[in-house]
Amino acid sequence: MDWLPSLPPAWGDWLRTVLESAATLAFALSGVVEAKRKRLDAVGVCVVAFAAAFGGGTLRDLLLDQRPFFWVRHIEFLWALLALCLLAMLFMRQQHVEPTERAILWPDALGLGLFTAVGVDLALALGQPALVAVLMGVITSVFGGVLRDILVNEVPRALNDHRPYALWAFVGGWVYIVLLRAGLPPWLPLTATVVFTAGLRLVSVWRNWQVPGWGR
Repeated sequence: MDWLPSLPPAWGDWLRTVLESAATLAFALSGVVEAKRKRLDAVGVCVVAFAAAFGGGTLRDLLLDQRPFFWVRHIEFLWALLALCLLAMLFMRQQHVEPTERAILWPDALGLGLFTAVGVDLALALGQPALVAVLMGVITSVFGGVLRDILVNEVPRALNDHRPYALWAFVGGWVYIVLLRAGLPPWLPLTATVVFTAGLRLVSVWRNWQVPGWGR
């Protein structure tokens, strides 16, 4: 796997933390919005936000045998999530939900790109083959949203709304692999993966691109 370098340890770990922080905040906010729409209590809001923010990264760490989990290593993630939930419950009113739901498309798409890039890069840093690394990127970026939707009794949107979501994470992961193989500095494929994945998600929502359903 010497043709697939990962980010240099010194600043690579720092960059992963920054990107993972941004993605965690984005998905936590999506969990808060869903909990508000379902009129959950304070405990429900925190549980749904936690699942959305940490579900994908936790499953990734389990599969890659990483201990402690990323949110245990970075306890500040937990404090930030609790603060977000508290502020949302204090200040978010019913009339804010619909505009926030529309606006969440942007951080949700950004979170998709960020978690995809971080998941792929971390798997490569641990010596995993390319296909496994790409799948770790998909799991990191998608599984939290799946858990969020299950907890609020919805069919997961990543599997049901027919607009490409996990598909773009999968494609974005391969963009990262191909650019690394081309010999570019590792930070450049990381940035390109975020922009490519998030951009395609936003364009697919805007243009209403759809993946055909079963039997169509």
